[in-house]
Amino acid sequence: MALRHAVLAALLDEELSGYQLVKAFDLGVANFWHAQPQQLYAELTRLEKDGLIAGREVVQESRPNKRLFQVTDAGLAELDRFTATAVKPSFIRDDLVVKVQAADHVDPQTLIAQLAERAAFAQTKIELFGKLLHTMRGDRTEAEFLRHGERIGPYLTCLRGLAFERGNREWCESTAAVLRERAAVLREREDVHGQR
Repeated sequence: MALRHAVLAALLDEELSGYQLVKAFDLGVANFWHAQPQQLYAELTRLEKDGLIAGREVVQESRPNKRLFQVTDAGLAELDRFTATAVKPSFIRDDLVVKVQAADHVDPQTLIAQLAERAAFAQTKIELFGKLLHTMRGDRTEAEFLRHGERIGPYLTCLRGLAFERGNREWCESTAAVLRERAAVLREREDVHGQR
């Protein structure tokens, strides 16, 4: 997937400015595609040049003018073409996982602290996804919304983000527990050997 497809998907519901697009990525799209703000602004320029989005100038009295972007018919056709292509499997690329791979040869306390930090980050994202999901479905139950909701794509991707972050939190917590237990056993052994 290219960044362009993630941007096109983010613009499907409404016109957004570059700033609003950055916020939309932070809240929802970032759970499946990460991009820096400067990458998003550059992609908007390319998409408009390619005719996949259209921008219009909005005059604001007390602030600088802004441009709002929306997907064109050509952009919808590009998303349709993209959707029809074969899906490649995803892979984990995570520095923390590499560090845990080396757990037998590095300071476990450092890893435990980093795992706790990641678990806390995941918990924050879990809460954010919960709020987003509730906002999208309103007073309806999830089953009701999934059957009759106007647009379920963003909801389904938030569910994926929620499951991903729950998995991250659970893995971090259980891995930290294993490392703490092993460190305690090692300290006990050292204490026994030190007493001899």
